[in-house]
Amino acid sequence: MKSCKCRVRGRVQGVWYRKYTKEVADRLGISGEVQNMDDGSVEVRATMDEEAFGPFIEALKKGPPLARVDAVEIEESGEVYTGGFRIVR
Repeated sequence: MKSCKCRVRGRVQGVWYRKYTKEVADRLGISGEVQNMDDGSVEVRATMDEEAFGPFIEALKKGPPLARVDAVEIEESGEVYTGGFRIVR
């Protein structure tokens, strides 16, 4: 298992980015959460199998059609998320 915290920067709020991230996470069997941040970025905290990591990060870099992803900052995390993926309001 691999856990990470990602900060996604660009035009990622108000463009369905959190919903997109949840759909990708659900499809890949990833647990965690996604949240809009006050600075306009989106934070993703997730735990996944090693083989899901690459496809998940690539999806975060792409984003939904209306998004413009300028950067994805990734750091390993000691947190372990279980029980599915949720959108934090």
